[in-house]
Amino acid sequence: MKEYFLTIKKRMEKTMLTESMLKAINEQLNFEMYSANVYLSMSAYFKRNALNGFADWMKLQAQEEFEHAMKIFDYISAKGGKIEISSMDAPQSEWTGPLNVMQYTLIHEQEVTNRINNLFQIAHENNDHSTSVFFHWFIEEQVQEEAQVNEVIDKLILVGDSSHGIFMIDDKMGLRTNAV
Repeated sequence: MKEYFLTIKKRMEKTMLTESMLKAINEQLNFEMYSANVYLSMSAYFKRNALNGFADWMKLQAQEEFEHAMKIFDYISAKGGKIEISSMDAPQSEWTGPLNVMQYTLIHEQEVTNRINNLFQIAHENNDHSTSVFFHWFIEEQVQEEAQVNEVIDKLILVGDSSHGIFMIDDKMGLRTNAV
């Protein structure tokens, strides 16, 4: 019976994450939850400013970030790691307009991209192929995220301060029906 438990223990050790990998993944889990709060704060800002299309878009973005956090949560659990939920700072709640919000969004998404790339690098250095594969999906997702935000920024730059143009973009933003 003792041999059976030793065999199980050895098998579990093979699936566990290294300490450095687990720490980095937990940090990303918490950053994804923070990201959801950032986008909820942006949604609230847009609601206050009668830009409901932008508000709905950001609310869906928040849901997507929470889904990313849950994907990471489930991965840590599946690998036998300890999930560590930490407190977080309140996100920014005021901006100077839609362009400023979207520029902030791009900077935030670029930070997410850097963090994901770092996780992929740590997994590579740890010879952790399953974690590398897991984060490959996130790498591809970030390409789409940044491209999507850049497209909105380009349109906002084109319309400038035209309230008519901003309302047209707001209507288009409101057409988003689900988290990507």
